[in-house]
Amino acid sequence: MQLPLDLPIAPMLAKAVAEIPAAGSVEGGWSYEPKWDGFRCIVCRDGEEVELLSRSKKSLNRYFPEVVAQVRAHLPQRCIIDGELVVRAGGPGAQKLDWESISARIHPAASRIERLARESPAELVCFDLLALGEQDLTGLDFAQRRARLEELFGGFDAPGIHLTRTTADEQEARDWFERFEGAGLDGVVAKRNDGPYEQGKRTMLKVKHKRTAEAVVMGYRLHKSGEGVGSLLLGMVDEHGELVPVGGIAAFTAARRRELVEELAPLVLRDPHGAVQQASRERSRFTSAADAAFVPLDPRLVVEVAFDQLEGRRFRHAVIFLRWRPDREPSSCLLEQVERPIAYDLAEVLAPHHTGN
Repeated sequence: MQLPLDLPIAPMLAKAVAEIPAAGSVEGGWSYEPKWDGFRCIVCRDGEEVELLSRSKKSLNRYFPEVVAQVRAHLPQRCIIDGELVVRAGGPGAQKLDWESISARIHPAASRIERLARESPAELVCFDLLALGEQDLTGLDFAQRRARLEELFGGFDAPGIHLTRTTADEQEARDWFERFEGAGLDGVVAKRNDGPYEQGKRTMLKVKHKRTAEAVVMGYRLHKSGEGVGSLLLGMVDEHGELVPVGGIAAFTAARRRELVEELAPLVLRDPHGAVQQASRERSRFTSAADAAFVPLDPRLVVEVAFDQLEGRRFRHAVIFLRWRPDREPSSCLLEQVERPIAYDLAEVLAPHHTGN
């Protein structure tokens, strides 16, 4: 590819903050956007050559052939665009982002990728324009880049390529933060209107939804190194009184992984001969394939975790360990007590937006 910027590109990143920043807190003000929950993607096109590059600078082309086709059909002949690959689920009026579906696309089997591309096609949400034709736009203010991106989107209409909405209105951004979570979005991003595009730097701000809950430790998987606990597998009690899997905790230091093996040893379920019981490999026991083989524990330990969303009966992402809760009974860890966002239609979020700027 012969483009104005050297490839691969390191995406500009965001620093987590607790609150949406006030509109007048920086010179030039902020531009607020919904925070999408998919795969970050730098789209590069030079004629018929297209590259979808991940945040880690790896090609995503083979996993999302339908997006490559959309880019060839609609985007300018030579351009670089920063965006997010997403997959939606649900019927008309009740659509939302589907993290499980987009995660399933990273699969080695070409036949499965082809089938999923038909059944649950991915879409591209665009939020920055880095190059167009022979021009490197990264040195321009974001407000200028956004204007050029809006101008570009005025020239085509593609069902699978969207321009993210923006607003300069802090109150509208706060409204988005609350409402759009029901469509599966992750929060709000703030960008300085007068800021250039700085590769690899955390110059944007992001505010994400954070909640806490208590869950039961049902088992653990060994770390891939073979030393210590790789992740704790968590459960909650459903409406039938059954303990069902909801996700896991994986962020432990090497020292803590080894400590956990010793701490959890008294709870390991064993057969009459003292051998560790074989964990069920049925998908009904643990709905994630990654959970299929684990060391089962007597479900007596309760842990408090921080999480962003519970989607169906699973935490949408890995959760964060906060503290043990010896004061809580496992039977009190009910799915129905977890706060959930009010449903909101993703189609409304993706609809063209012209106010607040």
